[in-house]
Amino acid sequence: MDRALRVARRALGGTGNNPAVGAVLVRDEQVLAEGWTQAPGQDHAEPHALAQVGGDARGATLYVTLEPCCHHGRTPPCTDAIIRSGVRRVVVGIVDPFPLVSGRGIAQLRAAGIEVDVGVREEECRAMNLGFLRVVAGGLPAVTLKAAVSLDGRIASAHGESRWITGPEARAAGHRLRAEHDAVLVGVGTVLADDPELTARYPGPPRSPFRVVLDSALRTPADARVLGPRSVIFTRSMDAGRAAALRAAGADVIVQGGVGERVDPRGALQELAGRGVRTVLVEGGGEVHRSMLTGGYADRLELFLNGRVLAGGPGFVAGPGFSLAEAPAFALGSVERVGPDLQLSWTRRGA
Repeated sequence: MDRALRVARRALGGTGNNPAVGAVLVRDEQVLAEGWTQAPGQDHAEPHALAQVGGDARGATLYVTLEPCCHHGRTPPCTDAIIRSGVRRVVVGIVDPFPLVSGRGIAQLRAAGIEVDVGVREEECRAMNLGFLRVVAGGLPAVTLKAAVSLDGRIASAHGESRWITGPEARAAGHRLRAEHDAVLVGVGTVLADDPELTARYPGPPRSPFRVVLDSALRTPADARVLGPRSVIFTRSMDAGRAAALRAAGADVIVQGGVGERVDPRGALQELAGRGVRTVLVEGGGEVHRSMLTGGYADRLELFLNGRVLAGGPGFVAGPGFSLAEAPAFALGSVERVGPDLQLSWTRRGA
């Protein structure tokens, strides 16, 4: 199952509405094949793995991170392919909460005489598809906050310098995170300060996440690099001229409700979920990070930590301080060295 989880990561950001699933076929303690969810309308993980053995897996064990589907969508049921293949045993990470599956796939396999075990590496399998699970349960995508910070938590110096706090290895890891998410989101302040593209420039399968800007007053310049295909701007402004200029530059401009003068992050996240977005990477600035934390939408933190001490400048979360009792709490998941920096991955407690 550990191997299936590693394989599933190849699918992140490229599955559309589908979950990112990994599958590993084993017989006589030898790996026969691996599979992962392909692009929408193509094979799910299980048929992808089975195709590599010609659909014949008699006596094998199939490890899969999510319960196999048992209904016709854009592809046939995975349970049919598994039953035809002669697989003897299926080990499932987690039950699929999608109403058309939700235990039915497991029941079909067992009815066909296949041994099924459920709940192996359950926590890790849930984390792999948190976005899919979030949308099924509540209609909102999973949200990751990402920031490059100094040792004292600053995202820029007191003079506004932010390029570059971290090294090239950390920036490459940041692009991989973009490739693994369905959308990358920033506030208009980040657009005005940095003019980012928000594209995923990473040596791997091409990914094209939505590029999203929260811009209550439509201050995004019409020549901003973030504009173009799959760019979305959420606003509260009714300025038709500005909206037309941004649409002419390729953006989808959506007038959204809000809290006070700000765009409501919940409404924006719901709209993105309706467009097939399951995971959102939020890259700032501090006000947007604050709104995601205050609203309880942030599921994960990805912090790239550099050894500099800036002793001034903005932090990656803006606004007044939290009390200890009210402070959003995250549990450390992993620490990885990326060049001279550290990548710290945190998960919201109770997520």
